[in-house]
Amino acid sequence: MVALSDRKIEIVRTLVESAPDKIVGGLQRALAETGGDTVLASVRQLVETEARDRLLRNAVFHPVAPLFVGDGSDRRSLVFPARAFANIWRGLKTLAPKEMAAAVDAAAAIAKAVANEQRAPDATKAFDALVATAAEALRAAEHRDFTTAMELCERARPGGGDTLLACLEISPIVRRTLGRLPEWVSRGGEETGAAARIAYKDAVAIAEDAGPRFFEMLAAQLSPPWMVLRIISAIMDKPTERYLSESELGGFPERVMDEIDAALKTIAKLDLDAGPGAARAAGALVELITQQHFELEGCIELTRDHGWGHRIVGQKKSLASIVEGRLRDSEKVIGAALPTVSTGFGRSRRSGPKLDTPPDPKAAVRAVALLTFAHEIRHCANYGGFAAMHTKVMEKLWDIVDHYAEDVLADVRNGDAPDLAIAHAHLRVAADVASLVHDEKAGELVRRRAATACSSVENAVVLDA
Repeated sequence: MVALSDRKIEIVRTLVESAPDKIVGGLQRALAETGGDTVLASVRQLVETEARDRLLRNAVFHPVAPLFVGDGSDRRSLVFPARAFANIWRGLKTLAPKEMAAAVDAAAAIAKAVANEQRAPDATKAFDALVATAAEALRAAEHRDFTTAMELCERARPGGGDTLLACLEISPIVRRTLGRLPEWVSRGGEETGAAARIAYKDAVAIAEDAGPRFFEMLAAQLSPPWMVLRIISAIMDKPTERYLSESELGGFPERVMDEIDAALKTIAKLDLDAGPGAARAAGALVELITQQHFELEGCIELTRDHGWGHRIVGQKKSLASIVEGRLRDSEKVIGAALPTVSTGFGRSRRSGPKLDTPPDPKAAVRAVALLTFAHEIRHCANYGGFAAMHTKVMEKLWDIVDHYAEDVLADVRNGDAPDLAIAHAHLRVAADVASLVHDEKAGELVRRRAATACSSVENAVVLDA
């Protein structure tokens, strides 16, 4: 097999070096089974080399690595252009080979210790030295790669270059905290507050305005980032709204509340015709909002009558109103998916399944979407303030679908169904609804009973013939 030419390999190298980490990782997995005698062998080797190089880069710049995202223009959080990160790393390879070699050796020692299930050596000194070298080179702006990195940061946001330098300056302090972040977020308490407070004081000792950057760097390491509110709360001993809002850290809860407002608008615009995927995403947003409200109320002393507390009360009311509006629509939507027809007169008048036409595909999609939404929000209904209606509606819908399925099955067994295929199709819709209203076992039971009933009738017809 003919290998790629040097020119083509260089093109691939340029593309791989400029690709995000996620893409490089995906390429590495995709090429893992490529044989050594194929045309892609050289590409696999190139990708694997790049992946190893990025692991080292991200370890060295661990405190700031998550801040390099996209083009660095996002104003909602502190970010820098990903291309600037690539330029800084490339420049270091040329400018500081000795420090780079020390970092490579430190990383190799850690990998060896992990492989042998031994205690990993501390690479902090080697990594911090390389970060300090990068900061000096960025400040001097004498090397092309570092000059380009600073220009990219400035282009993304005014003062971006100086902000990056300020982040690199407190990187050693942030690095020391990273191993303790899970404990700080999950445990809290006096001990956590004291440790976090020391790290915070060390950061602001380097620069008086380092506080927000310190927490931005911590937030970038957390998933979700707004969990940093717990650390802020621990350091400030659960501050009052007024105290926190007037501090330099007031932007963090404001950002969370802005995210909630945006999520509320998205949920309100849910289009049931878009199907269960869109409904599932909207349901996830409902749960996210309840989690964010829980964190805000747990981390800050709020009052309901004004400020953030009043804003959160309003958001909760809006969320409950949107969700309850959807739940109120559910009976109508289910009725369109499981159509009925009235028969008889006067007191003998009753409703039964309408089985002369196939199910409406659009109505079925809308029903499944709405019930998917209702299913997704079941765990957060209590905290979200709509538990009573959610329970009431789901019980009523279960009663509707249960009776509908029984009536269709009875019509099939009694020979009253005009067309078995149409009846079976309606039962499949009923099964999908039952799975979401009750549970998957209920839906599977409807499917089995439908298959058995329809099969028995078809066999009976064949025998009669």
